[in-house]
Amino acid sequence: MKARDPTLRPQARLQVQSRGRLLRAPTFWQLLQSRAACTPHATMLIDGERGLRITFAQVHDIAQRLAAGLHALGIRSGSTVTWQLPTGSVAVVTALALARLGAVQNPVIWLYGARELATVLARSQSQFLLIDGSDEARQRAVDAMSTLCLAPALIPMSDELPQGEPSSLEPFAGDSDGARWVYYTSGTTSQPKGAMHSDNTLMLGGLNLARAMQVGSHDVGSIAFPYAHIGGAMYTAMLLASGMSAVLVERFQAAKAVRLFAHHRVTTTGGSTAHYQALLAEQRGQPERPLLPAMRLLCGGGAFCPAPLHEQVRAELGCTLTHNYGMTEIPLICAGTPSDSAEALAGSCGLPVEGVEMRVVGKTGVLPSGAEGEIRVRGPAVFLGYTDQSLMTEAFDEDGFFRTGDLGRVRPDGRVVLTGRLKDVIIRKGENISALELEEILQRHDKVAAAAVIGLPDAQRGERVCAVIEPAPGQPPLTYEEMVGLFLSARVMVQKIPEQLEIVDPLPRNDTMNKILKHELRARFSSSEQPPLSQPSG
Repeated sequence: MKARDPTLRPQARLQVQSRGRLLRAPTFWQLLQSRAACTPHATMLIDGERGLRITFAQVHDIAQRLAAGLHALGIRSGSTVTWQLPTGSVAVVTALALARLGAVQNPVIWLYGARELATVLARSQSQFLLIDGSDEARQRAVDAMSTLCLAPALIPMSDELPQGEPSSLEPFAGDSDGARWVYYTSGTTSQPKGAMHSDNTLMLGGLNLARAMQVGSHDVGSIAFPYAHIGGAMYTAMLLASGMSAVLVERFQAAKAVRLFAHHRVTTTGGSTAHYQALLAEQRGQPERPLLPAMRLLCGGGAFCPAPLHEQVRAELGCTLTHNYGMTEIPLICAGTPSDSAEALAGSCGLPVEGVEMRVVGKTGVLPSGAEGEIRVRGPAVFLGYTDQSLMTEAFDEDGFFRTGDLGRVRPDGRVVLTGRLKDVIIRKGENISALELEEILQRHDKVAAAAVIGLPDAQRGERVCAVIEPAPGQPPLTYEEMVGLFLSARVMVQKIPEQLEIVDPLPRNDTMNKILKHELRARFSSSEQPPLSQPSG
């Protein structure tokens, strides 16, 4: 009798209701049209600093006139357009205007320098580059384009945006499934990859996020992370689907963010672990009163989130923390909800969302529930592929599942637990050691603000385990003896205890979700001939 494929059994899936009906449409532009018709006078965007409010109808009108202006400058359906704009209303309406034109847009994080921008422009072969109107942005663009054989047309997006008559535009002919967005993975690897998305893949991520966060038209969210991150488009889709509004913050600075969130009575905000910790630090600085009385939910993803942080947020900020699982290639894979138990939120990254078929795969094939292996995903929530077709064979398996590179297992209740990265498995004397397991323990120490555990080449062991620590503010550096004591008290087998401890302040991170750049740490310490600080037995 043929064994049954474990992925064929019905999966537990996120099924929750948002606070109100969610709109759906085939494309971003049609979703904006539907929302503007449904609730034209409701606020969509709030400029955090100036307090300027823009309604859904106004966003629709501005984006349509901007689309006509950009069309007059030569942007057409299918044009490849790179834009590098700070978080703000200009970035949002630009993305929607390009969606109206049917352009292929390539958002670039505003904080990237000329070198990173040049790399993206060379890979994308963009015909147009849209930048903000500052002298800094113009100089960065000039420096980046000077390295290219064929430079794109430069369009500054100052206070006076390009405008035209909407009647000059051809009737909208939307394509929900074609490649309309290219996001270059920015982060934890040395070579960026261009991940192609359709309107549909991004809007499905936003719809799933709205369901998971249980938002409604009365919610006030925030975009305090770089809007060019894939979360920007996903969050825009959530605003349009739910009718909620969002406060736009150009650059996240905890003290300023707390002031703006309190003033605008923000009910939900997000980002990543560093954002949660920064808000907690602000609250701890003024423990006599709640700083964010309207806040009901912190929600984000990206970097590892220590389990104790959930209870700290609940006890000190008075709201719930849901830390979800997604990536550039699949904006949302699993999510928790404010209705989940404290144990479920702290102990998992939630249930798979709509459009995600997931399996866990090991060396012997598809694994049953509870077994640890690589998480693989397929379905309409998955990106369309990489711009570099040579990467596709390795990226997808023979059944069409995307290889996430993440290790995890499925609990009996269907929730997913992440246990590490395939590349973060350190093989020391044939023993598989999970970097995430050790990092989670290191994060418990008062002297540790952040931790990264990496494997370094070692002639005797194959790889040796190196802990790289960012010290907590106001604390002396963690000593090697203290680190060993911490692991022994956690009853970690001696063979897993790092042989090497390095102190780095601060740890190198990317500019989007503050992920630690382990490839930089490996490059830095692999070439070091300095012997390990100590060598635990084993």
